[in-house]
Amino acid sequence: MRMCTVCALKENHPGIRFGDDGVCSLCTLDVAGDLMENFTYTKRVFEEFTRSGPNPHGDHDCLFMYSGGKDSTYMLDKFVNEHGKRVLCYTFDVPFESVHAAENIRLARERIAATFVLDSDDDTIKAVMREVFNRTPAKPGTYLDEKLPCVSCRTFFVIRAILHAFRHRIPYIVLCADPQQILTMESDVREVVRGFYRTFGRRLADEFFRGELERLLFADDDELPRIVFPFIAMRYAYDPDRIVAELKEKGLYASSPLETHCTLFPLLNYYSFLNWDCMFYKLNAASHRRAVRRDENRHRSTFGIAFPRAVDLPAVEERLKRVVLDIAGSRGEPAAQERELIELFTQLDATEDAARFVARQFLDLRETAADLGVVLRGGGAGA
Repeated sequence: MRMCTVCALKENHPGIRFGDDGVCSLCTLDVAGDLMENFTYTKRVFEEFTRSGPNPHGDHDCLFMYSGGKDSTYMLDKFVNEHGKRVLCYTFDVPFESVHAAENIRLARERIAATFVLDSDDDTIKAVMREVFNRTPAKPGTYLDEKLPCVSCRTFFVIRAILHAFRHRIPYIVLCADPQQILTMESDVREVVRGFYRTFGRRLADEFFRGELERLLFADDDELPRIVFPFIAMRYAYDPDRIVAELKEKGLYASSPLETHCTLFPLLNYYSFLNWDCMFYKLNAASHRRAVRRDENRHRSTFGIAFPRAVDLPAVEERLKRVVLDIAGSRGEPAAQERELIELFTQLDATEDAARFVARQFLDLRETAADLGVVLRGGGAGA
């Protein structure tokens, strides 16, 4: 199978095409028009938000989506303690959130003077995940299809946040995507809702949101909140290592970015490998590799997860694929699999403790699938 000579994406990766020169359409910027249109809109909304005064309709200037990760913790601190925004800090209590993210949230509640709100709906978010994981996706696929479970989960709780802001007349929703993610995330509220309809159909969308979504589609423009991506302002200076160091110095962060992760990370990799023959973070790795190839003498740290220059990413991907599919199929020795996973994650610059923590999540993949009602194809039922 051909592999892009620049970024190492395979020719069957969803949503890309290969030229005769062996370079994929992402590297030749064939998608640049759509990305720039979204970027322009996102930049305009951010600038509007920074100029805005206090919300005349209520006690909060923005609803801030807070996950407990490094990016949202960093920006929450900035918004409250440096910019003086009146923040409603909104967290959707995802039932598969990492314990490390929960600890970071606890630290923020102790140290940051915002109004904290916890939303939850375990049964519905599990139903969303069960629906996505148990589908057989259509081939050849479209851009980001290998991340559909993650995108669907995120879209679900973004819409919950939109509905909360809409009901309480909060004009802005802050979403702390990193500079790379911003280009691939929908920034218009109505388009977020329409995307959910396209993925799940009207019947399931109405079931998951109890018929409330049409209120958003038919509301007047000035009634709808606008989504703000604050990292748009520091897209050329985004440095995850510096962010983590600053947060730890302030006592606001007690984990590594790899540890602060959804516990579905192993199942997400299983989905990507099974359906698209790639690891979950393959686009991230390809983007990092593309950036380094274009500027070999400059250190690149503009991505939420950095990849060491010296690592053989295709080899790491193939080893990870074998281990993940073996675990899903109840093949192999768990102790040996744990050792190999730790070695792979330390190659990707994780500390040994972080690598061990994530490796154990991978070993629990079948139990995670069983809890969601996900059938592991090729490995029997998720039980």
